[in-house]
Amino acid sequence: MADQPDGQPSKGEYRSGHDPRTLRDALGCFATGVTVVTCLLEGEPSGLTVNSFTSVSLEPPLLLVCVHKKAATAAALTTAPCFAINVLQTGQQPASISFSTRAGDRFEGTPWSCGEGGAPILKDSLCVFECERYAVYDGGDHHILVGQVVQASFDASLDPLLFFRGKYRRLHFD
Repeated sequence: MADQPDGQPSKGEYRSGHDPRTLRDALGCFATGVTVVTCLLEGEPSGLTVNSFTSVSLEPPLLLVCVHKKAATAAALTTAPCFAINVLQTGQQPASISFSTRAGDRFEGTPWSCGEGGAPILKDSLCVFECERYAVYDGGDHHILVGQVVQASFDASLDPLLFFRGKYRRLHFD
């Protein structure tokens, strides 16, 4: 079957391979939450939309995010002593888009304040994990940034912003 006009495989199509496009499309079949990782370095806020985020350990409380080495904010995020992982809710799709581009001030139009550790906290996020930098590892074309959680907060009344097969999605409850 041919691809649809948006480049996505047609329904019912099974593909297999090891080429970058097949790998990227296969990884896109894993629904993820959307986060914006933020830090403050030398008084300047930096941030980036990231969907490679996971819990590592509860004791000690460790989380990780993967940051592309060529991202404009990679140096700030991997050297700042603390950072925040802002898990986005459905109303924050514009922030996700803003923080995924290279153009302009990513924080313009997105209300934020400094958290307890100094990292920018995006207002109205589903949840926020404030972290101290624990380790940075090489991960091919990405840095694996591990943070030790010093503060977690969340609003259980909000629904998560999701990303699946190259599109933003929402939960659908029956």
